[in-house]
Amino acid sequence: MTNKTSRVQPAGLLAQRVRRRRIRMATLAAAFSLFAMYLAWDNAYGPPVRRDDESPITQAMADDSPSSGDAAPSGIASSDPDLVKRGEYLARAGDCVACHTADKSRPFAGGLPIATPFGTIYTPNITPDPDTGIGQWTDADFQRAMHEGIGKGGERLYPAFPYAEYTKVTGQDVQAIRAYLNTLPPIHYAPPRNEMRFPFNQRWLMVFWNMFNFTEGRFVPDPRQSAEWNRGAYLVVGLAHCEECHTPRNILQGLKSTDRFSGSTQAGWHAFNITPDKNSGIGNWSDDDLVKYLSTGVVPGRANAAGPMGQVVEDSTQYLTPEDLRSIATYLRSVTPVSGGETHPRDQLGTPASDVTALRGTEVAGVNGAQLFVANCASCHSWTGQGTGASAPGAYPSLLHNSTAGANDPANLAMVILHGVSRTTKQSDVLMPAFGEELTDDQVAAITNYVTKQFGNPQATLSVDQVAKLRAQQQ
Repeated sequence: MTNKTSRVQPAGLLAQRVRRRRIRMATLAAAFSLFAMYLAWDNAYGPPVRRDDESPITQAMADDSPSSGDAAPSGIASSDPDLVKRGEYLARAGDCVACHTADKSRPFAGGLPIATPFGTIYTPNITPDPDTGIGQWTDADFQRAMHEGIGKGGERLYPAFPYAEYTKVTGQDVQAIRAYLNTLPPIHYAPPRNEMRFPFNQRWLMVFWNMFNFTEGRFVPDPRQSAEWNRGAYLVVGLAHCEECHTPRNILQGLKSTDRFSGSTQAGWHAFNITPDKNSGIGNWSDDDLVKYLSTGVVPGRANAAGPMGQVVEDSTQYLTPEDLRSIATYLRSVTPVSGGETHPRDQLGTPASDVTALRGTEVAGVNGAQLFVANCASCHSWTGQGTGASAPGAYPSLLHNSTAGANDPANLAMVILHGVSRTTKQSDVLMPAFGEELTDDQVAAITNYVTKQFGNPQATLSVDQVAKLRAQQQ
């Protein structure tokens, strides 16, 4: 009897300790949640904090120089033609139309779905419609959203809106953009509601994301660098938000500061390494190459913009001045090179093909990459893979010395086959038809692997399952 009681007593004490530990943990969790909710409330509704690097918005003077001043006057008349013109240029530089347009008949009216690991975000309407757009926003509301990631009602904005970069944009430039947006035709359109999973649909949690991934404050020129370098830095790390696509992300979907500009994947498309590494990046590109690529989307013998980058060229970079494009090149030359593992520059691979001779008069059974290439691709790219039209603006590009065919990751090549290319610039209209509805996954994989083996990186291969996953990516 005594032995049985002595065995039961420790078990009871253990259960009590477990219950007490659970109570303490629950209490701490509740206290932490209450504190977090207070922080969110204080940030959203508390009194504004006057920062040393800015003046009250009602007192500042607009200035064209990105390095002077910070805030801008409220209530700027959007009828000022010079201000509106500058705002249009800046909105182009920021590529606002790309994310805020789902239907080209409704520009800037939002509704574009952006897939994230936490759910789907639909971009808002930023036309001056008073009910569904930003027509009732004050200049201060607009500036707070751009600089702090906080909406008109005090709600935390999701970082799919790149306020982490826009915070660096000067107040006068923000207000110039606002003045331009005020001149757009108001479009009455309410985008779909976001489809974020719990707990990510709780916007106040963005307080914690910001703690690790966001530093509020305007761009400060580096006095040790040239004016050209500073202008390039202002555009690249601020308004043009290049890192949003070209920098990999951490577990919280913030940008990995240790691998800046080393490349990342967005919706199945790989945004290439744009550091000055000579093999993995743009170290062997000249400044003229970079300027030409950003202004036209084409550098013969190197690259042709497709997918999201093709849209960036079409909607944004082709409108930038040569001076701004060269400033971007100057800044990118200075960032830390990051090696992506390539042993050769991806635009220096490939030999012409002669498979068409062997295919003549033969019966090909099964899925054959060479046969599929000749049947679907050779009419434009030539059966040798050398393209048609040489270096003319509307030429069909060579697949030899082509950065897409020579990449370690052949995903972009498969995505081009699936979705085609549509890029309109001041120099030319470029159109490659999409083959996604014509070719099966195994056929797309066969063409991709044939092209990489013959014209690009023979080590880069793609499986049928990988093609299926790329096809399923939301575009």
